[in-house]
Amino acid sequence: MTRDRLFPDAVAGPFEGPPLTFEDREGREIEIRAYDGSDAEYEALASMYVAFDPADRAQGIPPSQERRVREWLDNILSGDCLNVIAWDDDDAAGHATLVPDQDAYELAIFVLQKYQEAGIGTRLMKTLLGYGAEQGVEKVWLTVERWNSPAVGLYKKIGFEVSDSESFELEMAIRLADGRDEGG
Repeated sequence: MTRDRLFPDAVAGPFEGPPLTFEDREGREIEIRAYDGSDAEYEALASMYVAFDPADRAQGIPPSQERRVREWLDNILSGDCLNVIAWDDDDAAGHATLVPDQDAYELAIFVLQKYQEAGIGTRLMKTLLGYGAEQGVEKVWLTVERWNSPAVGLYKKIGFEVSDSESFELEMAIRLADGRDEGG
């Protein structure tokens, strides 16, 4: 049996959905687009995750071997998952996904090491939340290691609130829409 998650009452945002183009702190032109299902985008993401530094993996993701990366991508790039990718020309610089989980979505975000601390993660997450809102997503949650202060600070700045702090991970949640007046 799964427990009920707690979500804030207040709706956060609004967030702008994709596509979005901006200059990061390093002067690179970054474009964030929704995943289009093409082989080229799939291969670019697979390459990004194979190159991912093992030290930056959290909670077992992304997987470390190419075969397992591709199995994982097959799961999160299909079905009802929502995905946005940050592009530096033809290179995937970051990826964020919303994975359906009962009546909410779980968020995961990854930025390749050489693109970190350039403002890409913030834009990537906000664009994913905007895309989710456009697609009718009402509630989003995530987990983060409690000692990951930069990530916790980013999530709070965007509007996430701590909903559970019982373990070594924090669970944080955000509300993108108020569906309670639809009989709920």
